[in-house]
Formats: sequence, C-alpha cells, structure tokens
Amino acid sequence: MLGQLYDCEPTLSDEQVVDFCRQGMLVLERVVPDEFNRRAMAFLDDYPDNRVDEILAEEWFMDAVIKNPQAAGAVRSLLGKDFRLPLGMSNHRVKTPEAAQGWHTDGGSIYTPRLDYLQVFYYPQDTPKELGPLEVVPASHFARTKANYMAHYDRIKPGMVTALPAGSIIVTVYSIWHRRSRSTAAGLRNMLKYNYWRTSPPQRDWKTDPQFDFSRANFATGTPLFEGFRDRPYVAEMFCWLCGLGEFDFVGGQGWPIVPETQPGVQQAGMPSALSRGPA
Repeated sequence: MLGQLYDCEPTLSDEQVVDFCRQGMLVLERVVPDEFNRRAMAFLDDYPDNRVDEILAEEWFMDAVIKNPQAAGAVRSLLGKDFRLPLGMSNHRVKTPEAAQGWHTDGGSIYTPRLDYLQVFYYPQDTPKELGPLEVVPASHFARTKANYMAHYDRIKPGMVTALPAGSIIVTVYSIWHRRSRSTAAGLRNMLKYNYWRTSPPQRDWKTDPQFDFSRANFATGTPLFEGFRDRPYVAEMFCWLCGLGEFDFVGGQGWPIVPETQPGVQQAGMPSALSRGPA
C-alpha cells in the first residue's frame, strides 16, 4: 500500500546526524544488491515513463530499496519512528549524451530548520560521470536564492557530481540545489526519485553517544557559500530541532556553535543544556 508507515532500527550516530545537517545529504554506496538492481532495470524497461508508481507494488522492490536496511535506518534516524513510505515514484530516464540541466530546487521547497520529509535518489545502474549523474551543492539547503537567478548559474565550485555504482542511494534535504550533470556517452540513464515523510515529533532517538561532546562538534559546512561563520548557527538550529529542543536562539559573537572548542568542563555560552554530555 502506498504511503504505509514503517519503523526499523536507526543507524546514524550523533556525529552522522550533525554531518547530515551540515551537508544536507548522505551517500550510501552499493547498498542494494545487484540482483535487485537488475530487476529494477528490467522493470523500468517495461515502464519507460517518468511516473513509475507501479514499482511500489513490487514486494521485492519495497524490501530491497524502499526498506533497504542502510537507507531506511538513515531515514529512521532523521524522521523518527513510524515514518511514511513513498507515495509515488519518478524515474529520471534520460537518453544521453545531453547538456547539463539548469540548477534548481524542486517545487514546494522551503527554507526551514524543520526536517519533515526527505528526498531520495536511487541508481539502479552504474552511473559514471559520462552518463550525467545527479550533481548537488552540499549545504545549499541553507542558501536562499530565487529560482530565476539559479537558472543563470553554470558551474558552481562546491558542486558535487555523484558518479556512483549501481545500488547506491542518496538521501537529501528536499530543498538542496541539484541538477542533472552533463553527459558525454551514448546510452540511457535511469535514476529513481522518491520521498519519505515524518509522522512523529522530533527527538534524539537515533544511535546516541553519551560521551559525544557537542561543545567540540564541527557545525561548519566547509563550503564557500557562507561568510562570517553564518552557516554554523543554521546547522545547529536544524540539529537542535531534530533533537526535539524546539527553537534555537543563537547568542551571537563567540557563542556556541561558532567556536568549536572550549576548556574542559566549561559549557559554551548559548549551548543548550540538554546537549551537555548525555542524552537529551
């Protein structure tokens, strides 16, 4: 049934959840076995349209891809228990070679620290650079700009071409900047795209580490998209929301999370007390 609720064990740690907030994406390489990648490719040859909701009725596909232990475990870590499975499925099937697509965020994108849904991409085939894989700009889920401005951009320095083997899955924040990259080889490129949805309130119930030191965590995105450390409060705000701590008020200056270190035993100004060593 489309959109059913699902639960499983979370697989991400505190550090990995922070990293997802920083980058807005997670790459899981070769997590779907080749047997099911081949079955997916055969199915897509029989259903060559952009909408392929029919594949969600295939039990083997649901188990191997949608409920894939590594992918679903990451989704469970980020969206909480009883998350909703995809309501539909798109296949970005392209006859190559083809020019690069324009940079864009998908329709309905909003800029928010909330994480109520995830956009996911699955490669059922080997997708080298020559076949024009997905290109994303890490941390761009915090970069606000108008769609008509984005259409004029060409190469973006921190852009990342996700050339990956068959069976790879990419989990992203819905509003991340992305496009189909330029392809040079003749062939067909298939890439499935779908969404998972939150149904439960956020809380820090992934694989928590009581010894993880949030006063020393790296909240910097490491990209040139932001200046003056302005990315770090954005990342911390999303992470705090995922922990169920509500709104995060940055105190400014050298307050948390701008300075990623402090003297032992001294909590930084502005750091939520719930993150002071131990589960929230």
